Amino acid sequence: MAALAAACSPLFPAHASGPVAATDLDEVVVTATRTARTQDQSLAAVSVIDRERIERLQPPSLPALLRGLPGVSLANNGGPGKSTSLYLRGTESDHVLVLVDGVKIGSATSGGAALQDIPVELVERIEIVRGPFSSLYGSEALGGVVQIFTRRPKGAFAPYLGVGIGSERTRNLSAGVAGRAGEGWYSLGAAHTETDGIDAYRGDPSRATPEPYLDPDRDGYRNSSVTLQGGYRFGEHWDAEARVFRAQAHNEYDGSQNNEADNVQQVVAARLRYTADGPLTLVLNAGRSADLSDAYMDGVYSSTFDTRRAVASLQADIGIGEGLLSAGLDWQGDEVDSTTVYTVDRRHNRALFAQWQQEIGKHALQASLRRDDNSQFGGRTTGSALWGWDFADALRLTASYGTAFKAPTFNELYFTGYGNPDLRPETSDSIELGLRGEHGHGGWAINAFQSEIDDLIAYDSRLVDDTHPYGQPNNIDRARIRGLELVGHATLAGWLLQANASWLNPRNDSNGASAGNVLPRRARRTARLEADRELGRFSIGATVNAAGERFDDLANRKRMAGYATVDLRVGYALAPQWQLRLGTDNVFDRDYETAKFYRQPGRSWLLSLRYSGGG
Repeated sequence: MAALAAACSPLFPAHASGPVAATDLDEVVVTATRTARTQDQSLAAVSVIDRERIERLQPPSLPALLRGLPGVSLANNGGPGKSTSLYLRGTESDHVLVLVDGVKIGSATSGGAALQDIPVELVERIEIVRGPFSSLYGSEALGGVVQIFTRRPKGAFAPYLGVGIGSERTRNLSAGVAGRAGEGWYSLGAAHTETDGIDAYRGDPSRATPEPYLDPDRDGYRNSSVTLQGGYRFGEHWDAEARVFRAQAHNEYDGSQNNEADNVQQVVAARLRYTADGPLTLVLNAGRSADLSDAYMDGVYSSTFDTRRAVASLQADIGIGEGLLSAGLDWQGDEVDSTTVYTVDRRHNRALFAQWQQEIGKHALQASLRRDDNSQFGGRTTGSALWGWDFADALRLTASYGTAFKAPTFNELYFTGYGNPDLRPETSDSIELGLRGEHGHGGWAINAFQSEIDDLIAYDSRLVDDTHPYGQPNNIDRARIRGLELVGHATLAGWLLQANASWLNPRNDSNGASAGNVLPRRARRTARLEADRELGRFSIGATVNAAGERFDDLANRKRMAGYATVDLRVGYALAPQWQLRLGTDNVFDRDYETAKFYRQPGRSWLLSLRYSGGG
């Protein structure tokens, strides 16, 4: 069990309620409990994307892979490499905690994570946990947690290589090697992509005056990334790991006072674990992430927004009878280095947490409690309780309740001429009821949920004074989000099928002029269907993504129509380790938007050749 957990939980401690065979590796999840549990044991709503599925779907980017997954809605500002916001179960884009190999990433100034800059070629696995998890992770885990694991070895020596060309002069190259030797393992990977892109911004045709930032040209993008990891087991009780990830991107865009940016996403982390002879595991984690951005206008330097985050945690897992107690402490420090002056440019957060997991006959329980102490806003306590009942063969009923919070960003608090240092954290209460089943041909799940969010931070024009001529953000909004999710997978007549559909009612619940309106950029109906089949050396597949109408503003005046897109793919095995693949996205050339006035790519294609050695 220790070896398995070491392979799949790079920064969290390993423990499970029983032995797990090596063939079950892809079923183990760690994000929902900070411990290793099989996906069947999880009481939370979890989606897992493994490397096999990534290879099958042939996504051109990480946002393309995530689009339309259960609970996931994306808003993209104009195609490949452009700013992409992820909304989970109707919450805000900064209500989603994003981890890379266990380390929190994202901008402490804007609050978002640059998912568009993480190359899908270096991703081994993604776990998406839907629901409030501040009781395990603190701020931002209000709508859920997305954890991205970079590629790791699956054999003694496993090299890989990929090259691709596509529409809009897209060029891709990736290569890496991973392996195991004795008590150690290593993984090294690199990826490069570049594209001429599309004209991202079409402008607002209703303007009476000329558009100031309209630039009718192609907005290109390039990205060079590298990941380096290694680990070693020192005897029977100790093992350690270290890893580095860096993505460096150059992006061209329209629609603002700048039109170019150099961006860096970086994670450096280490982990030391002690496993006792008895039911005790201790894990010490430390890491540092960076979100760095320099903006330009026609090649002339304009501004810098750099944020750096240091994190550390100590966690103990203790088996007590038939249960597992996890307890520990987290520490986080954020700092900002920018050409814009912030009245406060650093803060820290300390937290204590505890969790109890137990199975009693046909019942399962997970309860957690956390206390955060933040240097800016003081203390905050969150908790959650999840319950499951296997009331029949292959059928499980689940219910949960959780509280969560989101700390204000540096921009909202301290941006000169705008920030409001008196802001309170946004808070939420959520309930969920679910039913799921597993059968010989596949499985399914249905989840109904409601979240009430208080003290939502929004622009308040009433806070206008001499030092804030344009107003300030304030805790003025409330929201109520209700939803229903259907998720299923099956193998029928040789076809591998994955499907989900969501109905969402994300409403502004405040008393202002926008009371009752739909929250911006959330589609109330979404669906996704994947179908894939192997025919000898050939493989074929299709993905359909559909979304209903959405609005780009709180007043619900800027409407974006619903849409449906179809992606097709075909592959051919030149040899056991060589694959030739062709993917065509948006084959019917559908014109649609997920952010108002920003175009999405039309029909596009990508031809790739891949080599996967070892195993």
